[in-house]
Amino acid sequence: MSGTTGGQKLRKELGLYDVYAISTGAMFSSGFFLLPGLAAAQTGPSVALAYLVAALFILPAMFAVAELSTAMPRAGGAYYFLDRSMGPLVGTVGGLGTWIALVLKSAFALVGMGAYVAIYVDVPIGPVAVGLTILFAVINVVGAKETSGLQRVLVTALVVIMAFFIVQGVAEVVSAGPTAVVDDRFTPFFAFGLSGFLSTVGLVFVSYAGLTKVASVSEEVRNPDRNIPLGMMLSLLTASFVYAVGVFIMVAVLPADELRADLTPVASAAAAFFDWLPGGSGVALMVVAAIAAFASTGNAGILSASRYPMAMARDRLVPSRFAQLGRFHTPTAAIAVTAVAMVGAILLLDIAAIAKLASAFQLLLFSLLCLAVLIMRESKIAGYDPGFRSPLYPWLQIVGVLAPVWLIAEMGQMAILFTLALVAATVVWYFRYAKPRVERSGAIFHTFARFGERQYGGLDLELRGIVKEKGLREEDPFDEVVARAVVLDLNGPIGFSRLTSRASRALAEAAGLDGEVVEAGFREEIEAGFVPVANGAALPHLRVIGLARPMMLLVRCRHALKLQASGSGPEQPVHAVLFLLSPQEEPGQHLRLLGHLATHVDDPAFLDDWLSAEGEDALRATLLREERSLTLGIGTHPSTEGWAGRALHTIALPDDALIALVRRGGRGIVPNGGTVLQHGDHLTVIGTPQAILTLASRG
Repeated sequence: MSGTTGGQKLRKELGLYDVYAISTGAMFSSGFFLLPGLAAAQTGPSVALAYLVAALFILPAMFAVAELSTAMPRAGGAYYFLDRSMGPLVGTVGGLGTWIALVLKSAFALVGMGAYVAIYVDVPIGPVAVGLTILFAVINVVGAKETSGLQRVLVTALVVIMAFFIVQGVAEVVSAGPTAVVDDRFTPFFAFGLSGFLSTVGLVFVSYAGLTKVASVSEEVRNPDRNIPLGMMLSLLTASFVYAVGVFIMVAVLPADELRADLTPVASAAAAFFDWLPGGSGVALMVVAAIAAFASTGNAGILSASRYPMAMARDRLVPSRFAQLGRFHTPTAAIAVTAVAMVGAILLLDIAAIAKLASAFQLLLFSLLCLAVLIMRESKIAGYDPGFRSPLYPWLQIVGVLAPVWLIAEMGQMAILFTLALVAATVVWYFRYAKPRVERSGAIFHTFARFGERQYGGLDLELRGIVKEKGLREEDPFDEVVARAVVLDLNGPIGFSRLTSRASRALAEAAGLDGEVVEAGFREEIEAGFVPVANGAALPHLRVIGLARPMMLLVRCRHALKLQASGSGPEQPVHAVLFLLSPQEEPGQHLRLLGHLATHVDDPAFLDDWLSAEGEDALRATLLREERSLTLGIGTHPSTEGWAGRALHTIALPDDALIALVRRGGRGIVPNGGTVLQHGDHLTVIGTPQAILTLASRG
């Protein structure tokens, strides 16, 4: 067997603020509340600049994940992207390796709370971290919405307190005199030379690694084309600002020797300028922020890490039980194994040391994700249709492939050895368990034509399915295409071959194309079995060179045709044949239009509505989105009073409304601004739901 197991789909419950909260919460923990002192010991006052430069290094990985997530919004994020781009071996390495790294980093975040909690309470850190792991696991089982709800609370509290910290800290620096502060605290700026600064960039870079965690829950995000890229960008802006300005404040208010030896630098800085607050409440506020930061990292870690075994189980790379959804429609088994692994790491390992080593693997992952973008773009697979495209292609992606390799080298020999050991362990798992169960390959075999015989046809079909599932984009002209479609209403019998010839030539004439070329293209698609047939409808479709915009031809066959579904299986009676012609240069839009047509056809009421429709406008109306279209008669609808004898450009329509077609004397006219309306014309108007509602309510 090959391909994926499919499995149940996760609910789309996460919005823009959830994406922002998951990404932001995954970045603020040890990177801000523990690391600045250690980083300052390597580079001196330039540590704030090191955080800012590190933010620039994360950009290629962030853009890569944004592109891949909008093209393939599936649970498992990085695993899914690597598997579909480079095949199941690399997918297994990326999936299991990232799961292990996330387990270690999330466990470390919960253990790391101890340094701040211990400021006030002497508690056994291990049992507290275990208890928090169990608590967050239970919340994750209840649902992603509940998990993200907690994440929103934690991140909101964290950002508000950090804003207060920054405002007060900047005020302290200004009151002390910026020149005096620079002379006293920031000279010499590169205290340990350029090499010390560059090594510090590598050290603090991992503070931004949590930014890409949201990719693993992309399947659960509403409108991923907008919410994932925007949420990640807002998150990075927040994190880089807080890191750079916050660390600048720490350097400005704390003596260098104290900062370099301090494991709670935020609390120490707060104590230096929150002395006006009563009873040490300023330090207490920072402790609350630190606890919120570590808790949000641990919570987001369980949420994102649990999606890796789930996604891999769908593809048979790990046992299938991890793909099963429980009572609350969440991957209960995957969450449980993640929590158990975290508890084991907390109780049995030197979690701080190993979590730092695991950062090197995350850098390797970033490099592979940038490579995945290069492979998917160059594969030219029609189904690869990201809603967001990474800028500066391919140079930014090449930098993204190479830069993490340098950063790994800066982390030292132990980090490299740990990464190699982790890769070796996941490779062993692939060959011992997964390889006999899969026959799938990645887009890399589509990229290199010399490996053409290794192409995996199922990948294109899978990606096409994702494009259709995502639905239309705002800019897709579906309603306009349907409103202007040519209609053939046939009462007598006709063969499919003859119908194809007639439809092809009608479309070619309307588009100014060669009829023989269009007909040959449709016949090639039909013979290859690429024509969907279901629920009494067939959807022949073709992309051609030289076409300016998509076109359709709708055919109603009262005397049913007999066609095979996708060229195989039993013949089915067909009463609706919907020919779609699109520009060659727009494969993604073509698939989205085709997918939306398929959703109409799948409606149980479609065929009855189609057969009972009276006239061409009624046939078109069966495919138009009701809330986005309206038919108006000149002289019969109150809103058209006074329109007869006027050119279209003189008529005030609501914003975002368009007259797509004028029906006059039994024929359709594609209007322009100079078209003069006549009494008896019927107008097909399309637009946003609000515009259509406004127009319908006039008069």
